[in-house]
Amino acid sequence: MDTPTSSTRDLAQRLLAASQTGSDPHVSDVAAVIQRLRISLSKFAGDAGFVSLLRRALAMASADLPSLQNVRIGMNGRLDGVEQIDADPGTGALGAEAAVAITAHLLGLLVAFIGEPMTVRLLRESWPDTIVSFKKPEADQ
Repeated sequence: MDTPTSSTRDLAQRLLAASQTGSDPHVSDVAAVIQRLRISLSKFAGDAGFVSLLRRALAMASADLPSLQNVRIGMNGRLDGVEQIDADPGTGALGAEAAVAITAHLLGLLVAFIGEPMTVRLLRESWPDTIVSFKKPEADQ
């Protein structure tokens, strides 16, 4: 499971869009998604389980995007260093790509370990007002 499927990347992009924090510009989109996932996944797998999945997702995303090599996982699964990717001049697209890569790999790991139905259930808990499915919404097809 090296590369996330297109449906997993699409879902990651939808979750990132639904998690944009216009009220707090200092919180990156990926940090907002990770925080939401941490809450529901920690109930399911514990804090150590969540951090372990996130660490693996970050390692997999770093293989695709070398700019993630300096990102570290801090306390409670916080991503340290991801803000610098967004803040570097001219890397806005790279920052968005990094956010999708980390999120998509995390979703892919969840599907691999607990299956798609349980993953969707956990995601719906965190995003109750968002269409959560690994299939593209009908309007987008």
